[in-house]
Amino acid sequence: MPRISPIDPERLDAAQRAVHDAIASGPRKGVRGPLAVWLHRPQLADRAQALGRYCRYDSSLPPRLSELAIMLMGRHWLAEYEWAAHKPFALEAGLSLEVLDAIRDGREPPFTKRDEALIHAFMQQLHERRAIDDALYADLEREIGRDALVDLVGVAGYYTLISMTIKVFEVPPPAGAAPELPTSTN
Repeated sequence: MPRISPIDPERLDAAQRAVHDAIASGPRKGVRGPLAVWLHRPQLADRAQALGRYCRYDSSLPPRLSELAIMLMGRHWLAEYEWAAHKPFALEAGLSLEVLDAIRDGREPPFTKRDEALIHAFMQQLHERRAIDDALYADLEREIGRDALVDLVGVAGYYTLISMTIKVFEVPPPAGAAPELPTSTN
């Protein structure tokens, strides 16, 4: 059960209404999950959703790599809402079900694309060491370019905020989504 319920749209104050309408009229087509939590603090919601819109829709990362990074963040945080919400997008963007299943299960994914394997290594190293070694940095920069590397860090940061919101406020998965992630880290 969520710790904070979404605000009834009929009870939004002017600041909340402005942010709600901006989110709902954009590519997200609605205010759900962690965004509904942030709406309790409309200035946070406004700034965070703007960053999220950039990370999700406007970054230089191709959707396949962006969705891979999002799925890796969802798995790292065991953020079921994020996993369930983005799995269809990840599949549509070209990630294989075998790769997603391996990530979900905490196994080494069977990557066939070098850029995906490098993104995975980057995210693992970032979480395990809180740093990136020079060799991996150079390989990833050569593979995806400097702009995409900067955007990758932005995606990781934004989806950390998303995942933390999901975990702290116990945001449930979208309606009809069966839980897939373990309840604790492997």
